Amino acid sequence: MKNIVVLVSGGGTNLQVLIDAQNNGEIKNGKITCVISSKPDAYALERARNNNIKTRVLTRKEYPNSYEYTKDILKAVEEEKADLVVYAGFLTILDEMIVKAMPNKMINIHPSLIPAFCGKGYYGLHVHEEVLKRGAKLTGATAHFVNEICDGGPIIIQKAVEVQNGDTPEILQRRVMEQAEWKILPKAVSLFCEDKIIVKDNKTEILD
Repeated sequence: MKNIVVLVSGGGTNLQVLIDAQNNGEIKNGKITCVISSKPDAYALERARNNNIKTRVLTRKEYPNSYEYTKDILKAVEEEKADLVVYAGFLTILDEMIVKAMPNKMINIHPSLIPAFCGKGYYGLHVHEEVLKRGAKLTGATAHFVNEICDGGPIIIQKAVEVQNGDTPEILQRRVMEQAEWKILPKAVSLFCEDKIIVKDNKTEILD
């Protein structure tokens, strides 16, 4: 059974999806053992406590820089004996030391079809604003491993979502969450825990 540590900063909707998937038996051979938040008032902490999951708080603004903060996040992750780290609405960019310490052991969900609408500055509503501005007909979500390049790690799963007439960034964001993010994130986590992902040359092969 693999230990999953989830990093959060806010409401924790993605965390809740993972908790529900775990409770429903969708995540095989893995268990969320700890939730670490960058903010002490994140509602995600409440979601974890309601499900008897250990919580830790490492407040980002108490640290002078990303390097010092990452050092303590990595220490906490190692103390929790994490086999997998999942970014679930974690809004802090960490120093690459953590990627080097945990290569292909950190999963993020991004609200677009990478390599479109990704990289620095593309997060939250900004992504959906740009999708609509560009007039894209399809968008979606990507579950990928984290590496030292923002949104540049090996892609695990992608799911497309149609852009509809009259969409606002908020409406599109919700549809992408419901139809793509919340479906592929638990699946990617389970595939990792089942040892069904092979990474080679920054690409993944998913075993049957």
